[in-house]
Formats: sequence, structure tokens, C-alpha cells
Amino acid sequence: MFPKKVFIILVVFTAITNQLNAQNKIVALWNKIPDEIKAIDYKENQSIKEGKVQSTSQVSVPTLSIFLPTAIKPNQAAVIIFPGGGYQHLAIDKEGTKVAEWFNSLGIAAFVVKYRLPSDKIMKNKNIGPLQDAQQAVRYVRENAAKYNIDANKIGILGFSAGGHLASTLATHYEEKTYETTSKVSARPDFSLLIYPVISMQNDITHKGSQVSLLGNNPSQELLDSFSNEKRVTAQTPPTFLVHASDDTAVLPENSINFYLALKNNGVAAELHMYEKGGHGFGLGVKDTSKFWTRDCQEWLKSQGLTQ
Repeated sequence: MFPKKVFIILVVFTAITNQLNAQNKIVALWNKIPDEIKAIDYKENQSIKEGKVQSTSQVSVPTLSIFLPTAIKPNQAAVIIFPGGGYQHLAIDKEGTKVAEWFNSLGIAAFVVKYRLPSDKIMKNKNIGPLQDAQQAVRYVRENAAKYNIDANKIGILGFSAGGHLASTLATHYEEKTYETTSKVSARPDFSLLIYPVISMQNDITHKGSQVSLLGNNPSQELLDSFSNEKRVTAQTPPTFLVHASDDTAVLPENSINFYLALKNNGVAAELHMYEKGGHGFGLGVKDTSKFWTRDCQEWLKSQGLTQ
């Protein structure tokens, strides 16, 4: 029988080893991808710089990349990250890996989703393919919360640009049955972080590239309304932190403004930061006032009891 001191050391060592083994691990999101169409000529296309994947497209096998803080803390918060790219590619480094590392520095676990992009070649209904992956990502993290020392009630989502559309779709369509599952675990995120997000599919303010990629060239008004997430907010929509720049000409700031107003009108806790300058696609912040959004986000996370 081990002396008590040796036993404690072994327990701590095992916990650290398990944590390190999970660090930066990549797991498949599905055992069986729902509504999959096999396409031999549809191959993932990665852009690599200095040995690091910068962006990727033609994703057919969705995955989760797991980033855990080095300090082991029970009941930590987690954020599931959806990179942007107009539903045509994923800015997996700037709006994925780097962001996950920043969350780890705050003591928050992070999961980067390499989700399937809408394509008639590999999915029966391209409108819901990305949403299937998003719902499954939340269920996976919640089902494995204990394994990663995560509080199952502190699992949030973050989306940039078109990834923000996917995140806001998840926040407003989490109960929608998009695939067959025996899981009883909720796909509802506990909070949302939306950074220069596409929110609406309405022609006057949408990002046209994202709209065409997700819904096709001539979508019905019913389809436009269904995926215009400012129209789908209810009192059960999760608390939300929004960031946009007034001079964003790619994704108009009205996307964030209208979503914020819908949240406010439904009594949902929400905070909107509209910076004068920053344009679009500034990631963690590059210049102008938008470079401070991470500081403001950290303060909001503190106010929600999600980080120190």
C-alpha cells in the first residue's frame, strides 16, 4: 500500500498527464456523418505557411481541436470556436488556433471546430450541414465535460463573420432536430460571443457570399427568414457579447445592431461594442479601436462569472 504522500503525488501526476494528453488533441466530431454523400474527388484543401495551417476549404470530415489551459482547475468554462470565411473556407489559424490560445491564457478551455462548408456534393441538405456540426460540437463538449474539467453549464460559443452566422444560428436553432440522435444532452450554448458576425440573410444587409454559399442563388423568402437570426431570437436565446466596426463594409454593422435589439426586446442579457474603426476580419485585433475588443470581452466574461 502506497504511503499517503506518494499516493497524492501519483494522483496529481496522473491528472497532469491526462491534461497534457488532451492538449491540442484532434477528435472526429462524428462516428457517422449525418446525411453524408460520398464524393471521391472532394478533397480538403489546406493553405499552409511555415508549417502551420492558415485556412482550409472543402472540409468533408469535421473535427474538434482541443486546447486546454495548463493550470488544472475544476469546473472551468469552455468556448467552442467557429472560424469565419464566408461559408467558403475556414480562417482556421487567425480565427481559430490563435483565439483558442488566448482563451487558454484566461483559464478557459477552447475547442476549434473544423466544420463542413455548405456543399451539394457531400451533403443532402447544405442549408443545415454546418448547423449539424455545430449542434454536435456542443453535445460532445457537454457529454465530455468531466473529462476536460469543464462545468457543463458554462459552455459557450464564439463565431467570426460567417462563423458568427453559424454561432448565432446555433444560439437560435439549438432545439431544431437536424439529425437523428439518441443523445439527451442539450445543444444549447450557455453564452455566445459574436465577432463581426453575419447575422441576417435578408438581401438589404446580408453578406451576399455567405448567403449564396449557404442558401443558394434563389432562396425562398421562407428560407431567408429562417436563417435570418435576428428574427429567431426568443427569451431563451443565450446571453450574448457582440463586436463590430462601424466602417465594416464587408459585413454591415446592422447585422450586430439588429441582433442586439432583438436580444434586448426579448429580455436577453446582451452587450454590443461598436467600434468606430476596424473594418472586417481583424481577428484578435490588429489596429484602431477594434484591437481592444479582447479586453472588453474579458471584462464581460468576468461579469458573467466565466473567468477570473
